[in-house]
Amino acid sequence: MINLWQAHISFAMILFLLLPSFGLSKAWRVALLLALLAISYIPLDGLTLAAYLRSHIDDLAVTTLVFMAWGCLRRMDFLPPARGQTGVLTVFAVMALALYPATLGLSDLDPYRFGFSPRPMLVFVALLTLGLFYLRNYLAVVMLAGATLAFVVGIKPSHNYWDYLVDPLLGLYCCLALLVLAIGWIYGRLGSLRRSA
Repeated sequence: MINLWQAHISFAMILFLLLPSFGLSKAWRVALLLALLAISYIPLDGLTLAAYLRSHIDDLAVTTLVFMAWGCLRRMDFLPPARGQTGVLTVFAVMALALYPATLGLSDLDPYRFGFSPRPMLVFVALLTLGLFYLRNYLAVVMLAGATLAFVVGIKPSHNYWDYLVDPLLGLYCCLALLVLAIGWIYGRLGSLRRSA
């Protein structure tokens, strides 16, 4: 049952974050998110719209849900901007690059199997979370702590810790966002060099 709730919440948040804000007030943005949640229950050929989306993207990682929830709360002006967003992007881009090329057979090492008995991973993630807390990167702290707590409770059908930490959607988003930031930084540096010359 939790998976069905996750599918509906994911559907609503993804569409809410992809749609423009239309200059709506805070109350209307909240209403829009609730309307998208209601739309996710519309049946089509025996399946809800959320189930159709889930068939394409599968269940999202807990970190992705927390990240999207933060994005929705930001768009509704309930939260201030997060500190260290580049750090969040870097942490999860590195996780995705460590996991997915290997699972696609591009490496002899299979890090996914470590997620089935994840005691060393849990220690590493705990140390990483403490380090991010020290750096006051609270968004990353909540994402990692939420994923670990969800794994301990077992809210997803998967018994692999990786499935709580990262998914292809989050990994792709973080890698593309870092690439865009890097291109913008290089473009800015080239512009400043031209002006100084």
